[in-house]
Amino acid sequence: MVQVVAAVLQSEDKILVGQRMPQQSHPLKWEFPGGKVEPGESPEQALARELEEELGISGAAGEFITRYYFTYPGKDEIELIFFRVRQFSGEPRNLIFHDLRWHPKFELANLDFVEGDREFIHGIYTSAYGNHD
Repeated sequence: MVQVVAAVLQSEDKILVGQRMPQQSHPLKWEFPGGKVEPGESPEQALARELEEELGISGAAGEFITRYYFTYPGKDEIELIFFRVRQFSGEPRNLIFHDLRWHPKFELANLDFVEGDREFIHGIYTSAYGNHD
């Protein structure tokens, strides 16, 4: 089964989200930075690698928030693993997204997110995922 890591980077009341490119699957949908765990990698290693590739930050480390399974139509089931990332070096910048923005946390549900992230978006408004800040 494919594992996918997702990073929640927060600055005050805003969370960093990226918009997929028009030519990608799920075109122009919003998502949390992250990606697939490669063979031989731990989710934590994948998180650091993906954030370096996507945002140009290094040494990213995060605390586990939640994980769940999701199946896109016509695809195999994936395991989504969410991390709250508070430790990294450098300033996040857009290396791969159509758009990258710090979006108000309580307005995330207004964005057109990829389907797999929607369960997390709905839980982020409560303490369901240990979110107390």
